[in-house]
Amino acid sequence: MRSSISSVSATSLGVPGPNLRPAEIEVTPEVIIRRQKQQRLVLDMAGLSFAIDAAILLIYAHAGTTSYLIGSTYGLCGLLAVAGFIIISDPTIADRFGDHYLVELQSTISLSIMLVFAYIAPEVGCLFLCSIFIVYTFAAIRSNARQTIIGWTSAAIGLTVLFMLTDKPIGLPVETPLERFATLLVFILVLGRTMAVGLFRSSLQESLYRRGLELKQAYKRIEELAELDELTGSLNRRSIMHTLEEEIASARHSNMPCAVALIDLDWFKRINDRFGHPAGDEVLRAFAITMFANIRSIDKFGRYGGEEFLLILPETSDGAALRTVDRLRLIVADLDWSAISNELHVTMSAGIATLNPGDTADTILARADKLLYQAKDLGRNRVTTA
Repeated sequence: MRSSISSVSATSLGVPGPNLRPAEIEVTPEVIIRRQKQQRLVLDMAGLSFAIDAAILLIYAHAGTTSYLIGSTYGLCGLLAVAGFIIISDPTIADRFGDHYLVELQSTISLSIMLVFAYIAPEVGCLFLCSIFIVYTFAAIRSNARQTIIGWTSAAIGLTVLFMLTDKPIGLPVETPLERFATLLVFILVLGRTMAVGLFRSSLQESLYRRGLELKQAYKRIEELAELDELTGSLNRRSIMHTLEEEIASARHSNMPCAVALIDLDWFKRINDRFGHPAGDEVLRAFAITMFANIRSIDKFGRYGGEEFLLILPETSDGAALRTVDRLRLIVADLDWSAISNELHVTMSAGIATLNPGDTADTILARADKLLYQAKDLGRNRVTTA
C-alpha cells in the first residue's frame, strides 16, 4: 500500500516562520512605557505617603502639639517635590541621567524635607524620622550598590547633624488621647506603607522572573532555529557538519563503525520547473518527515544543501547502512504524492561511505559524494556503496 502525504505541512514539522528575531539591543518603546508606568506608580505612592503624613500633622495641630502651618506646608512641599519628579521622569529628560529612575535625586530631596521639618517642628519629630524609613524603602526598590552606600551615608550625616549638632528635642507626643491616637497612626501607617512597598517590590520581582523565563524560552528557540533548517525542520548544514565531526570522534573513541549517506532527490529541478517552487518545498518537507519517521533515534539527519541531505548512521557497518538506506529509498519511491500533484513521482539516490582510520568529515563526505554521483550515472533511484 502506498503511504499518503496529504497532511504534510510546515506546521506538522513544527517549523516556525521567518519572523522570529533576537531581541533588539536598543530600548524599545514597550520598555519605555513599562518603565514610565513603574515610575508613575512609585511617584503616586510617594505623593500618597506625603498626603498621609500631612493629614496626621493636622491631627497633631488639632491636638495643639504643632501648628496647622507645619502640616499644610509639609504636605505642599511633598506634593511639589513629587510633581517635580513626575516632570523630570519624562524619558526625554530622565534619559539624560545615568539613573533613569532618579533614585538618588528623589531620596536626597525627600530626606532633606524630612530632616528640615524635624528641625523646625521637633515636637512631632517622630513622624518625620519614621517617614525616612519610607523614603529608603522606596529607594531600595531600584538602588544599586553605589546608590545604597550614597543613600545610607547621606541619611547618616543628616541624622548626625540633627541629633549631635543641634539641641532640638525630638518629640514623641503621647500626652493627650488625641496625641496618642495620632502617634499610633504614625506607627501603624508607617508599617502599612512599608509592607505596601514590599508587596510592590514582590510584584516587580515576580514580573522580572516571568520575563526571565520568557527570555530563556526565546533564547532556547533562537538556538533551535540556529541549528534547524527552516523549511524541512532537519539540521541545517552547519549543524549537521558539526554533528558529523562529533560522531567521527565518538566512533573513534568507542571503536565502533559509523556510516554516512549523502542523499539527493532525483530530478528535483524538473519538479520545481514543472510543478512550481511551492510544490518543490512541499516535496522537501514530506521527504524530511518520511526520513524522521523511519530512522533511529541515534541517527542524525540534516539538509546538506538544496535537495541534498546527509544521514549519519552511528554504530552501523557498511552492509547495515546499505540495507537501511535502500529501505528508505523504497519507502520514498512508494509514497503517494497525489496530495501535491497526481502526476508527481519522487525518488532518491544515495551514496554511502563508512568511516576509515584517519578519515575527517571532508574525506568521508568526498567519498559519499563520489558514490552518490555513481548512483546518478547508473540511472538514479538507487543506493551505491564502496
